[in-house]
Amino acid sequence: MTMLEERPGTVHGGAVRTLLRMRVREGCEDRFEDAWREAAAQIAAVPGNLKQELLRDGDDPRTFLIAADWADRAAVDAFGRSSAREMLTEALRDLREDADRSTFDLLYGVTGGEQASHVRIDIATRVGEGEGEAFERAYAVVTDRLRGTPGLIREELLHEAGTDLYHIFAEWETEQDFRNWVDDPSHADQTGPIIRWLSVFFDRKVFEIRFRPPEAGVARVNAEPAAVPAAPAAPAVVEPEPVRVPEPRPQPVVQAPPTPSPNGVVRTAKASEVLVVGAGPTGLTAAIELARRGIAVRVIDKRPEPSTQADKAIGIHCRTMEIWEDMGIVTEAMDAGTWLHGQTVFVNGTQTHQVDWSGLDELPYAHLGLPQYETERLLGAHLASLGIEVERGVELRGFQQDDDGVTAQLEYPGGTAGTARAQYLVGADGASSAVRAGLGLTFEGGLSMFPQLFMLGDVDVDWDMPPGHLLRWVRIEEGGDFTGMLVCVPLKGRNRYRIATLAPERLQKTIGSGVVPPGFWKEYDPPGLEDLQAVIDDLGPAGTTASNLRWASIFRIKHGIVDRYRVGRVFVAGDAAHLHPPAGGQGMNTGIQDAWNLSWKLALAVRGAASPSLLDSYEAERRPAGKAIVDRAVAIAFTDEMDMEDEKAQFLLEMQMTMNYAGSPLVGEVTGLDGFSGGPAPGYRAPDVLGLRRFGVQHDVRLFDLTHGTHTTLLLTADATTPKSQIMEMEALASSIREATGGQVHPYLIACAAAKVPPLVDLPVLRDCHGAFAAAYGLGGETGSAAYVVRPDGHVGFRTRPVTESALRAHLAGVFAS
Repeated sequence: MTMLEERPGTVHGGAVRTLLRMRVREGCEDRFEDAWREAAAQIAAVPGNLKQELLRDGDDPRTFLIAADWADRAAVDAFGRSSAREMLTEALRDLREDADRSTFDLLYGVTGGEQASHVRIDIATRVGEGEGEAFERAYAVVTDRLRGTPGLIREELLHEAGTDLYHIFAEWETEQDFRNWVDDPSHADQTGPIIRWLSVFFDRKVFEIRFRPPEAGVARVNAEPAAVPAAPAAPAVVEPEPVRVPEPRPQPVVQAPPTPSPNGVVRTAKASEVLVVGAGPTGLTAAIELARRGIAVRVIDKRPEPSTQADKAIGIHCRTMEIWEDMGIVTEAMDAGTWLHGQTVFVNGTQTHQVDWSGLDELPYAHLGLPQYETERLLGAHLASLGIEVERGVELRGFQQDDDGVTAQLEYPGGTAGTARAQYLVGADGASSAVRAGLGLTFEGGLSMFPQLFMLGDVDVDWDMPPGHLLRWVRIEEGGDFTGMLVCVPLKGRNRYRIATLAPERLQKTIGSGVVPPGFWKEYDPPGLEDLQAVIDDLGPAGTTASNLRWASIFRIKHGIVDRYRVGRVFVAGDAAHLHPPAGGQGMNTGIQDAWNLSWKLALAVRGAASPSLLDSYEAERRPAGKAIVDRAVAIAFTDEMDMEDEKAQFLLEMQMTMNYAGSPLVGEVTGLDGFSGGPAPGYRAPDVLGLRRFGVQHDVRLFDLTHGTHTTLLLTADATTPKSQIMEMEALASSIREATGGQVHPYLIACAAAKVPPLVDLPVLRDCHGAFAAAYGLGGETGSAAYVVRPDGHVGFRTRPVTESALRAHLAGVFAS
């Protein structure tokens, strides 16, 4: 093992590193390496070159990284004009598909001996504006703590000048050495000062070092940090586990069928159009939405009984409440839950934030407190009302997929084997997903782990705190180490709270170094009331007493997001696709939205009414949303949480009201000179509007009365300048689109009070008497017609002003089969 040298730290002034990433043409890998070796010999003689390395991506043998250290930027610039650079470019030009280069300032480094190295770990992270100096100081503390780490040869901090991007470039003897360090929680006190920056934006790649020519010119960089007093050790650390991310594999996945039961009984296949594996909130939502659309859906769950314990999510986000209104269960949810309408935050004993969410006009509903077992009860009952019962005690043992569908191997209670055939399979089977494992999906950058233990408890607390407020106390040491956390979420009842905090020190010291599986991992006896009381005494208000402990648990957790959400006819959603820290119910609500997004698309595909690319949009839309939410949930776990200047914007983001699919290939717009003055852009949630009037209805109509349901909605508009002839043309267009999509699109005309509308037969008319729709959807001024397409999931798919028929039809062709 390499032991780090204990010698005074220095900062190498002016040194820089260039990183050239190249994707090599298939079959040219060996020629590429030979060409680089020849060119590298010439580059080594260039003044100012310190060293070079050729690295190969351990997961992708066609991706290489050329790393070079230079004395300063002048040396890099001189090389860029040299014949050696031209030689390298010429030698590699015909062998590569693409390339990109970055130049970094070399800031700090920890260097070991001269042993042969095997792998490089490249960890990229971003820091917030104005936080660069704080991050570098914190990293200097970390480098001091890293000395003596077995297997670590050197580690360097690089900064891309003029950006907020940093790289931690570490060299280890073997990847296993790095893996051992990650899995051993005893390293928890080493990286505490920089954990909050690694949580918000994180990316990692593992490279094999293929060749390192003799170094020439100036001796190799030996940059180490200046001596910095060590900060107190931190028990709270997130460390990623390196899991390799393979190339996409579109081929069907095959698993061996289960062993037949001892009595030889094998159930015959039961056909369905979609098989949903897992009956948590994600799977139940998927099944409900498919059943609403008339799809033959089957739901299995290996748990013999539904959940009855409060060990999972509590909060129901505002956007989820809006979804539940469409589904028809929002009233039952409100009756069963309690409103969460504020948040109070304390940092190091001082109140830093108190915000009330109850007065936000943008919210259709407030934040609801509802235990996950109640959520599953409501969703399960609603699914049963649609004629679908969850098959419990049935476990997925394997599956194969072909061009026409998926065949699943099942095990029933008592060990009886069986099969099920479906057109599609949805894996909503949680953190230990059998579907994810069967597809061979891996977590991007690996699974990150909180090595410390957490504990949860359901208690009564006698403090005088704002009712309905989420309460949070954190302690952050001067050096940046996170050493205390207490989060209390109101439950239904008087002064009843769910408490989440770190487990007692006596248990933290007993953490083993074995492999921890994804998600929540319970391996200790639950804590007692005295353990929870000790944390309240340490962090909470003086004199507070906890009582009536109903339930408690201790666990560890890993979190991350998979590389893909779909392989062929099989999909993953919810915790099978992304794992979250226990912060704010993000995991459950995100999983519900996964199912909400996927199900309407899957239903069209089952009926043969979907465009060829529609199902691809599920991953394109939900994976970026999932990654952003995982990153945010990790950041919340290790900060004072209220870290945005605009607390209103932060809350809307937390409640997923501003989550959008603006980058999706499935959304778009076409506008003329006037365009839209505001309103929801393509990919954003389509807001409700009050005060519409429809002939024959004696009360105001909501816009959601038109858009709610399983259909797509086409909203055509007319103002006082819209000629009658154009309104007649819009009626003909609406009729044609309705027919072309098999009734999947419901068109309406929203006309202002002054619009002159002729008698129409095939286009229902509503009046925007008070201009509320025009204001909400960016139709200020009298500039003629416009159109919005609102998808079944309530997001804007397309908009155009003026109405452009060709563009509108082109958009719909990307959704519906022609």
